[in-house]
Amino acid sequence: MTNTKRKLKKRKKVLLELDRLDENASKILFIHYSCESFYDLRESGRSARITSIAVRYFETGQSVSFSIHTTAEKEGKLDSIESHYDELEKIMLEDFFEFVNRHDNYYWIHWNMRDIGYGFQAINHRFRVLGGEPKIITDDKKFDLADKLKIVFGDNYIDHPRFEKLIIKNTISDKDFLKGAEEAAAFENGEYIKLHHSTLRKVNVMHDIFDKVLDKNLKTDSKKREIYGLSPQGLFELLRENWIFNIVLLFLGGIASWIVTELLSR
Repeated sequence: MTNTKRKLKKRKKVLLELDRLDENASKILFIHYSCESFYDLRESGRSARITSIAVRYFETGQSVSFSIHTTAEKEGKLDSIESHYDELEKIMLEDFFEFVNRHDNYYWIHWNMRDIGYGFQAINHRFRVLGGEPKIITDDKKFDLADKLKIVFGDNYIDHPRFEKLIIKNTISDKDFLKGAEEAAAFENGEYIKLHHSTLRKVNVMHDIFDKVLDKNLKTDSKKREIYGLSPQGLFELLRENWIFNIVLLFLGGIASWIVTELLSR
């Protein structure tokens, strides 16, 4: 199989996944989380503490969040957060995994949450370190929006950092948005509300991006040849996805059907 055919096959598969998700809109969740800086922990070897998690329902737009500072307030330890980090993180993760357990048949859309460094595995690991047992979200329920966009629109569909560039390209609100390093710094500085709002903003952004993908109006820097290639099969896929072409095809099909009917009636 040629490289172009393989790319088109993968792209078609992702488009079918998107159709399936669209049909199950009431079962879609967006997730993002923030954590301590990975780089500051290299010497100690300790895993990065999870500081906040945000989840957003696609159909209703309602968000649910879990954070160390809201947990501290609930536990009456808002004035002594730093001396109770492990305890508060564990309670926060217990609440999160209880939520996961109640949403066992949902699809989780995320941005690059793929490994033990940053991802579902990292959250699971932190909970185990703290003595908990995580509820595992199976891979068939995860949808990495960052990776899928590259397959649909091509590797160079937008400059790096892609998340931020998509926000600018599509005029999506970035109110309260912090970069990863800024989120880690906010936690170190005790700016918990600022960090919490950034985490919530990012699931809102993912929601907007995903919605635009489904509506086929996400703005990117992709060229048609980068998406479809220059092969006959690529040209066919381009035409097939073009609504004008489909209308013309339907019209021509109607004419052909009329001609055949007329000829057979003589």
